[in-house]
Amino acid sequence: MTGWTMKRFWTAAAAQEVEGGWGVGLDSRPLRTPAKRVFVVPTQALAQAVAAEWAAQGETVQPAAMPLTRMANSAIDTVAVQHDAVVDTVAAYGDSDLTCYRADAPAGLVARQAAAWDPLLDECAVTHGARLVPRAGVMHVPQDPDALACLRGAVAACDPFTLAGLHDLVALSGSLVIGLAALPPSAPRAALWDAARIDESWQEAQWGIDAEAAERAAIRRAEFLRAGAFVDLLAV
Repeated sequence: MTGWTMKRFWTAAAAQEVEGGWGVGLDSRPLRTPAKRVFVVPTQALAQAVAAEWAAQGETVQPAAMPLTRMANSAIDTVAVQHDAVVDTVAAYGDSDLTCYRADAPAGLVARQAAAWDPLLDECAVTHGARLVPRAGVMHVPQDPDALACLRGAVAACDPFTLAGLHDLVALSGSLVIGLAALPPSAPRAALWDAARIDESWQEAQWGIDAEAAERAAIRRAEFLRAGAFVDLLAV
């Protein structure tokens, strides 16, 4: 979606049922992806949300204002074509997962990390059969290969659209554990984002908030929640 511009040429944008799922019609023209593939998504709800993004455009299309379109395009043009490579990229976060790198001091930060991250690791073990082990310090220590294989299997089981959403959830949080926990529609994503920022929040409490850093964090939070909303539209 980046690096291109387009003048608005349509009057109305609407979801329409097509072969293989749901598409978006721009007047009489079917929407296509940047790679010129026909735009087809699995649910009417997602197609309607994408159509709403196109309907809201002004005289010149603003790709940054169409995040759901971007994610769906990514699923169609990239993830579906390079599924195994995307799986590898996402699954690789498990071996250096944010939730496993713990401080050894101060005691307050140690306790805060444990309170936020231990339940997530427990949930991951129950849901995916993968017990990752937390360690103090920042030096990389490999996780159990069997646990990593279980996590890779969970990632590989995702369809291209879910995997596109998971990719963003994981990349933004820095944690495969948090990303997987954010997939279910009932997931408390705002709390999961807060869990991903335990270290940053601690530093802010000690030294104050930097305005530019806070702005960047707010943007990333919005993107994380939007990726969760994208996944939710696949379940409607």
